[in-house]
Amino acid sequence: MTLRECYAALGGNYDDVVGRLRSERMVRKFVLKFLQDGSYNLLCRSMAEENYSEAFRAAHTIKGICQNLGLSRLQDSSSRLCESLRNGYTPEAEELTKKVEEDYQQAASAILAFQEANPE
Repeated sequence: MTLRECYAALGGNYDDVVGRLRSERMVRKFVLKFLQDGSYNLLCRSMAEENYSEAFRAAHTIKGICQNLGLSRLQDSSSRLCESLRNGYTPEAEELTKKVEEDYQQAASAILAFQEANPE
């Protein structure tokens, strides 16, 4: 699996991120670090604990990381969740959280497949 194929699988914008980070090597470095970021786990834990201010912070962080890495699908869903939680809990937050979870799992699976196909 190439990095371009990885981006296609995770719903990202490969050309945009290569243009921003200037090389495929840099994209690879940062996209692999994405899996180490704890924001997704914080989001899930905060939603389960009904700590919506912390969930907002986690969704906002995910949105920013995804924007920088060109992870378009996850950026979109985390952005919608972020806005939903901006002023505390809203009824749509539960459904939006499920969408973020789905998009995150898809992104993580694609990145793991890329990593397995391209060990350093």
